[in-house]
Amino acid sequence: MIALVVVALAVAALSPALQLTRAPRVVPPLLALGALAVAAITTAAAPPARGVMLALVVVAAAVAAVAAGGPLVLAVFRIARRTTTRTDDARDTEDRPRSDGPLRRGDDGPLRRGDDGPLRRGDDGPLRGGRVIGVLERAAVAAAVLAGWPEGIAIVLAVKGLARYPELREPQASEQFIIGTFTSVLWSLGAAAIGRVMLT
Repeated sequence: MIALVVVALAVAALSPALQLTRAPRVVPPLLALGALAVAAITTAAAPPARGVMLALVVVAAAVAAVAAGGPLVLAVFRIARRTTTRTDDARDTEDRPRSDGPLRRGDDGPLRRGDDGPLRRGDDGPLRGGRVIGVLERAAVAAAVLAGWPEGIAIVLAVKGLARYPELREPQASEQFIIGTFTSVLWSLGAAAIGRVMLT
């Protein structure tokens, strides 16, 4: 049973490698979520781990918590972008005169009107440095959970919030911050909790 937990966590940790193949973008996050679910269910039924197997579970949980969160965050950004674009397009269609023509959404995000009128592409990706910060955030959250120190999560979130505060004045930036942080932290908590359960 414990070997299945390790294998499931390893699959979750390695799922981002599928981004290097021609697999659809939805495959890595779905594979990671499925593998994490298998690991969690198996952990609930597994006997306590000891020795090398315990070390393998903890390491696999930490690596999965850090590595597999990135594709999941990007998938949630895509879902949020689609939802926002549909709502914005419907609102724009109702509010704008017919002579302007429709706003069209491209592959890189919605087209938006600038202050001077022309359409420009919106930036709906992660904030500047967001991917690296996300990796560090997930590592810190996983370390706090595995150490049994939940207060560490509050410190991580406080530091991130204070560091990002000047950038969060823009509504789009604050939405990205919330979506990215929640997704990243929830993933890291879920993966690291499996290792923590095995430690107790």
